[in-house]
Amino acid sequence: MGTYVKIPWKQQYLAASIDFPPTYEKSNGEIAFPLVIICHGFTSSRIGTHRLFVKTAHALTSDGFVVIRFDYEGCGESPGVYGDSGLDEFIEQTKAVIDFGTKLNNIDREQVVLLGHSLGGATALLTAVEDERVSKLILWSAVAHPYEDIRKIVGKEKVANLKKVSAIDHLGYSLTAKYFHSLEKYHPLNAARNFSKDVLLIHGTNDEEIPAKYSEDYERIFLRRETGTCIRKEVIGANHTFSCGEHFQDLISKTCEWITKNVYIPAKQI
Repeated sequence: MGTYVKIPWKQQYLAASIDFPPTYEKSNGEIAFPLVIICHGFTSSRIGTHRLFVKTAHALTSDGFVVIRFDYEGCGESPGVYGDSGLDEFIEQTKAVIDFGTKLNNIDREQVVLLGHSLGGATALLTAVEDERVSKLILWSAVAHPYEDIRKIVGKEKVANLKKVSAIDHLGYSLTAKYFHSLEKYHPLNAARNFSKDVLLIHGTNDEEIPAKYSEDYERIFLRRETGTCIRKEVIGANHTFSCGEHFQDLISKTCEWITKNVYIPAKQI
């Protein structure tokens, strides 16, 4: 069971889908469900490459979670121009989705999980550091150096050309200097030490866009904290978007195994 919603954001909105577990209607308002919010990556959407986030939502709702998938400004069905703002506004948009999600009926506000992929992983982490409502963090193929990583994807020469032009085109998206300046401001690896709760890291070993070594870098920092656990997993042979069916099944089974062990799901008793 799912529904399309418009989450208020400034003078416009963020397009989103809420996916509910089969037990949601049967609960009669007597059970509070844990919430997972999925943060997509660079120029992606709440659907994901090869329906990555749709399939993820189906698996998580089967385990008793309410799932919100949303499009950042200018992505998917959300209005606005992606590339006009940047990472600081992605963080604020994620907080707006948390605001919306925690006001839904029958949500356990003590169990809010952010799941971020790629640049969405960095966004999820940076949001979690600032927002105490986030209780758990799942990072898939997370960006560790936003400016360097996105500049590499777009092309260093094209980014350098922003000294001469107001915006550069990447797959139809107009990326401004403001966008790249916002990426330069943030250092997720440094911020990681300030998130004191449990973390799951998963990366594909054949990721050619975001190095798998980043998950090891994150793990080292998370393990140095005084509180909070960190588990790191690999999906052998997987690319950046876990596009192979076998790789996705490995990804989602590792994710579901971890999250069902670390989050209390009373709805499974129905």
